[in-house]
Amino acid sequence: MQHKPTALFLMGPTAAGKTNLAMSLVQQGQCEIISVDSAQIYRGMNIGTATPSAEELALAPHHLIDICDPAESYSAVQFRNDALTLMDDIVARGKTPLLTGGTMLYFKTLVEPLAQMPASDEIVRAQLQQQLAEQGLASLVAELAEVDPVAHQQIELQNPQRVQRALEVYRQTGKPISSFWAQQDNSAKGKLSSAAIEQFPYRLMQYAVIPNDRKVLHQRIAERFDLMLKMGFEAEARLLFERGDLHLDLPSIRSVGYRQMWQYFQGDYTYEQMVERGVIATRQLAKRQLTWLRGWPELIEIDISAYSTEQWCQRILSQL
Repeated sequence: MQHKPTALFLMGPTAAGKTNLAMSLVQQGQCEIISVDSAQIYRGMNIGTATPSAEELALAPHHLIDICDPAESYSAVQFRNDALTLMDDIVARGKTPLLTGGTMLYFKTLVEPLAQMPASDEIVRAQLQQQLAEQGLASLVAELAEVDPVAHQQIELQNPQRVQRALEVYRQTGKPISSFWAQQDNSAKGKLSSAAIEQFPYRLMQYAVIPNDRKVLHQRIAERFDLMLKMGFEAEARLLFERGDLHLDLPSIRSVGYRQMWQYFQGDYTYEQMVERGVIATRQLAKRQLTWLRGWPELIEIDISAYSTEQWCQRILSQL
């Protein structure tokens, strides 16, 4: 453990105050931030995801924000690969990686990888592509229904790539792709193990900003949602809505706030209902984040109200 480089985790529910503390740590010159936020990865979604402003990013650059188009998907496995590469680069420059955000699955997957899907097989893929060309998509869909009814129900059957990938996994392994999904789901729901922390190639210092008073957190959530609206959240979301290629089944548009805004644009909600449901959904997100943190091993809790941001900053740096 003594020979491992150190990495800081700064976790916590949305609107708890992580960003200010993270930026203060960076400004001391020792840390470099990697964002751990499954919504801030998307371009054009800065207001609704509370992405740091251009001025804040100039003071404290963040890795892994604005890296994907909202039409793209980005998995926890991809995050792990990207984050580990960045952590190695940061350490090579003599800095300490500071991973901060509220996507707890990303934190867990980084330390304790999910069950891996088999790698793509070029021969099997070529066979499937030939079948698609000669017999059409319907033949692949029919085969999928026979070998993996669960995947047949869950994936978009009009998407040839998704259908081919499911059949590719089955032909390679003899196991349905849905069985791998189940393994990943079970792994994701489990608590992070102390053994995984010990095996991780970094010495972890894990902190979580957790307000003692839940009412204070709820008030901060409501105030931040109101601020986002004043900053132009509706106009930002409408630009995405008017693109025409985005929909509620995409991870990006399922993000808290955007889903409710989308339903408002579709006429499902009035403006007032959108605001109310957006705030409620954000509170529910915070509750899920706190549930993840309950029982998280080797966690040091931070109550911003107990000391100033600068005092917490010095306390953390003194332990590096």
